[in-house]
Amino acid sequence: MENQPEIVMQMLDYWNQGLAIAKSWALSPAAWSQFGLLVCAFLIALWLSKRLRPLLTKWLTPDAESQSILAKARRFVLQFVPLLLPLLAFALTGLGENITRSLFGSGAVIAFGKRVFLFLAVRILVKEVVKDGFMQLLGRYLLIPLAAIYALGLLGPVMVKLDETIIPLGNLSFSLLFLVRFVVVGGVIFWLGRWSNTQSTTFIKNQSEMRPAMRELALKASEIAIFGVAFLLLMNIMGISLTSLAVLGGAIGVGLGFGLQKIASNFISGVILLLEGQATVGDYVELDGGEAGTIVKMTARAAILETFDGRWIVVPNEDFITTRVVNYSDSGSANRYEAPFSVSYDTDINQVPEIIENAVSKLDFVLDDPDGPDCELRGFGDSGIDFAVEFWVNGIDDGKNKFTPKVLFAVWNALKENGIEIPYPHRVVEFKGQVPRLEE
Repeated sequence: MENQPEIVMQMLDYWNQGLAIAKSWALSPAAWSQFGLLVCAFLIALWLSKRLRPLLTKWLTPDAESQSILAKARRFVLQFVPLLLPLLAFALTGLGENITRSLFGSGAVIAFGKRVFLFLAVRILVKEVVKDGFMQLLGRYLLIPLAAIYALGLLGPVMVKLDETIIPLGNLSFSLLFLVRFVVVGGVIFWLGRWSNTQSTTFIKNQSEMRPAMRELALKASEIAIFGVAFLLLMNIMGISLTSLAVLGGAIGVGLGFGLQKIASNFISGVILLLEGQATVGDYVELDGGEAGTIVKMTARAAILETFDGRWIVVPNEDFITTRVVNYSDSGSANRYEAPFSVSYDTDINQVPEIIENAVSKLDFVLDDPDGPDCELRGFGDSGIDFAVEFWVNGIDDGKNKFTPKVLFAVWNALKENGIEIPYPHRVVEFKGQVPRLEE
């Protein structure tokens, strides 16, 4: 065995130590008493959990419709109820450990059982309680293995080994233990930050008295503030001086100056849009390139337009600042549209405006303020005389399919009732010379 690798020799040494501990436990009356206390603690915890869990579940379950702060807090605590059994067993085992150490001067067996109960609590936490995907991944591959190592009593040697393993990174270097702590603490802090951001987002969106643009600006500001505080808190907990990030800040500045200038421009443009309120969620806009739709979401980089046929168009925020944008919904103002039509050349066109204006004014969605329907002569076409009726409505005629068809129906019916013909294209064919005859 002398020629075996060092890691194999260490594993054999741990194995021999474990066998020695197992033999001492099996032959020791103190160990058997500790094992008996361990079983009793588990049975008592099982009995208590069966009695307490229904009561806690009933008390912590709020009404389904309630969205108050207290109801949300109760729902948050309710998801930790599955931890009741292992935590009760852990607490009772800790009490039993104090008793055995005071009576026998040792408590290795019951201490091992206490660590096992803590491992079970961590496993239930990751498997049943945590719903966030990142936190589940962190728990499955980091927290559960650490809890298992702790249950086996090997956490101290493993921590020492991780602390001695140094990873060089240029002028910087850090240990594996620092990396593990950074991942765990950072994951927890940013999970709490994301939870806080979700709660603040819900609260701000419910403030109906705020203008939509101000709500969006408040959402972005709270998100930046929450994650900024989380970052500073993480740096402080891990003992990282912010001055050491000067090189990283300089690299980010160079990146913004070259490859990330568009991203920075879109971010600043988004802040300007939110401050000025020229375009916000719910507005129907038409861009200089012809794209038109309702703004359904504004992000730090772009705005998302939903067209009348359900398509989504991602428009960079910079386009709203540097190009011409038509906002049909700004401040909830009325909008004017027109419906073109033609009449025959045999028509007395002096009667047409009054007939059409009276018919369109009877439609319930057509406004009299700022102006009523206005029928105008537009020109003399190839097949008929061209008119158009202008009308004002509240809302957006998205895709010309909401108000204009109803107006055209009213125009058609009014013309038919007054005997006015709507022309269709005519073509006159002239023959030079003798007209050809058809053979019978």
